[in-house]
Amino acid sequence: MPQITINGRDFAAETGVRLVQAIEDSGVNIGHRCGGFAKCTTCRVEFHAGEPTTMTRAEHDKLASKGSLGQFRLSCQIVCDHDMAVQVLMTQEEMGWDDTGPQVQATVTPEAVFVDKAELGD
Repeated sequence: MPQITINGRDFAAETGVRLVQAIEDSGVNIGHRCGGFAKCTTCRVEFHAGEPTTMTRAEHDKLASKGSLGQFRLSCQIVCDHDMAVQVLMTQEEMGWDDTGPQVQATVTPEAVFVDKAELGD
């Protein structure tokens, strides 16, 4: 099981679970206003360790369109398959939302095409 450090607290995540779900399972009310489809960027995290070297095309395109590449990652597009340390950047409490957003699906959506970040060229 990967160890995920979330806002300084360690949490054992199920291998293969989406990072956004692992964060929510740890008790942090991370935003996912679009339901985990890489459309809203409210599930953003900052990596302190273990940032994946791959990125989905959907995550890349969304961050590039917002001018946010390299500033944060979208936890809805990341799978827990190794140890990571992240800081959650948008929570329900901080943003004043009534809820975090629609339930996310178990697998990365839209269908994940993981590409090495170096190949994406940004």
